[in-house]
Amino acid sequence: MNRIILSAALCLCAVAATAQVKEDFVPSPNNQPGKQYPMVNSERCVRVQVKAPDAKSVKLDIGGVKYDLVKDAEGVWTGESAPQDEGFHYYQLNIDGADVPDPSSLYYYGASRWGSGIDVPAADQDFYALKNVPQGQMREIYYWSEVNQAMRHCFVYTPADYDVNKDKRYPVLYLQHGGGENEYGWPQQGRTAQIMDNLIADGKAVPFIIVMENGSWTMPRPAGGAPAMQRPQGQRPPQGGQRPQGGRPQGGFGMPSNWADGFANTLIKDCIPYIDSHFRTIADKEHRAMAGLSMGGMQTKAITVAHPEVFSNLGIFSGGTITVDDTKNNPEFAKGLKLVFVSFGSRELENRVAGFGDGTDPRQETEALAASGVNAHFYVSPGTAHEWQSWRRALYQFAQLLFK
Repeated sequence: MNRIILSAALCLCAVAATAQVKEDFVPSPNNQPGKQYPMVNSERCVRVQVKAPDAKSVKLDIGGVKYDLVKDAEGVWTGESAPQDEGFHYYQLNIDGADVPDPSSLYYYGASRWGSGIDVPAADQDFYALKNVPQGQMREIYYWSEVNQAMRHCFVYTPADYDVNKDKRYPVLYLQHGGGENEYGWPQQGRTAQIMDNLIADGKAVPFIIVMENGSWTMPRPAGGAPAMQRPQGQRPPQGGQRPQGGRPQGGFGMPSNWADGFANTLIKDCIPYIDSHFRTIADKEHRAMAGLSMGGMQTKAITVAHPEVFSNLGIFSGGTITVDDTKNNPEFAKGLKLVFVSFGSRELENRVAGFGDGTDPRQETEALAASGVNAHFYVSPGTAHEWQSWRRALYQFAQLLFK
């Protein structure tokens, strides 16, 4: 999901042998045990190394840009990228035209595949650092879905005191990933447990449960038997969906109004009942929230508007906004709203004020919503684009507002 937009103001790291590279590289925390590469330096350049003596060409592919590696006499290829944004990035190697994971990095699910990932140190990384504070549990859950007639898989975060105070019940946040990702995104790339443990330990957030399900979807099959539209891997949602007369796209960002129904049915009919029956939740709408990034943000809007009896708190990270028209056209939804939180990376706003192209300015829309009387908040992640650092920061800000 992450799209790196390189700033011309940043000094470029060299990929040629004659260029100057700041030689203060250190191993990435995302490396497999005992591996020295990949590395990152103070200029936020990524250096990789792989042994491929028979290869004719090896490139580093990160942020959609390919960088040539150089082979030494032992058949070891080494090279660097230009500076990257702070935070987590997917990357891969291209060896003689084949895209492959780096055998030295840990693997993460993104762009609809398991592949390599790296964390570029951030000035504010302390908020998601692993610290000596009371630790919550990230539980791996399997449950039966009647809607899908299959077993489902999700992660459930419980706060540190969940197994200590057995009489206490907790609010719940249902937190969704982006397109081309799955339920592993928030626990791994998003650093959800670390963010929450640190916030709760600092007294900045109330303890609550977080459920992370797989919201991947396929567009409904159009009338007339045409093939269903598959979600593009790792890309933003398609543009140009059906529009009502004189209005915006029914589902948001050009999506038909029923595009989120498949996952909505799983969530409402199977997932939430399972969580409420197996965990000590406060099982009412006032203590239930939904949020998501990109595609997950659009799902959040579609599902919370359609089910005002289920949710009263919502967060949309790089996935649109809630407008005054949304509340006017859906009075039951508006009546029950306790919190609306909308966020974008600053570079998303700089490059496309409307986010994904539905003709709106999300900051202005959110400010207008707040002026109408809704408890609405808008947050901008500084210096980031459509990428995980934007969404880690969004969760950090959103969690401090939830259930208070």
